[in-house]
Amino acid sequence: MLQFDDEASRRVEVSYTTPDVVEQRRQVVAALGLRPGERVLDIGSGPGLLAADMAEVVGPEGAVDGVDPSESMLAMARARGVQGTEFHAAHALALPFGDGGFDAAVATQVYEYVDDMPAALAEAHRVLRPGGRLLVLDTDWGSIVWRSSDDERMRRVLRAWDEHLADPHLPRRLTALLREAGFRIARRAAIPLLNAGYDERIFSHYLIGFIRAFVPGRQGLSEHDVAAWAEDLVAQGEDYFFSLNRYVFVGER
Repeated sequence: MLQFDDEASRRVEVSYTTPDVVEQRRQVVAALGLRPGERVLDIGSGPGLLAADMAEVVGPEGAVDGVDPSESMLAMARARGVQGTEFHAAHALALPFGDGGFDAAVATQVYEYVDDMPAALAEAHRVLRPGGRLLVLDTDWGSIVWRSSDDERMRRVLRAWDEHLADPHLPRRLTALLREAGFRIARRAAIPLLNAGYDERIFSHYLIGFIRAFVPGRQGLSEHDVAAWAEDLVAQGEDYFFSLNRYVFVGER
């Protein structure tokens, strides 16, 4: 699993400010259908960017609570100083709130790290009021298309990267998992990320850095192998091509 220390948390925060991830966040807020005055829970709130966007929608009569197990992420989120937001050290499997207190909850790029999904969804169900909404966004890493001059090396790198997750293909199971947890499926949609042409202001530029830090020593890959993989991608310039699907599920309690 990835460890979100101060350095990793800063890299995550910067990657979340790229135009493709900003657009993803806009689509998430729209899909949740927030209304002024609602109370929202952000499960795995990270650096607090989504929480800030949601706080703007629910307004001064609403509130956004975020939970995250990383103290570095919590410090970033709190430092934003957004009115109506509050952040707590907690895990998705043990939410520090009473029953039925939230109108909506979101978990974006969180549940793919969770080993016990039935327990995590039971917790989300518990803290939502009747009729409350849960939005889940996760990646199916089998959807990735990444141009490379060495396809076998790319496959090895991506297999090694899969090891940082509890389930790299979680969206395939989410329909059944949500129903078993007591949710009615209200919406399912794909949000594609497409980076055509290499630039440092794209999500996959930062993904290359995360992968370079994680995969050496896995799947027989050396530091040299991974450096050559990254250099090959950057050298493609205008011919660089990366695509990945994130999947949004909205369940109603």
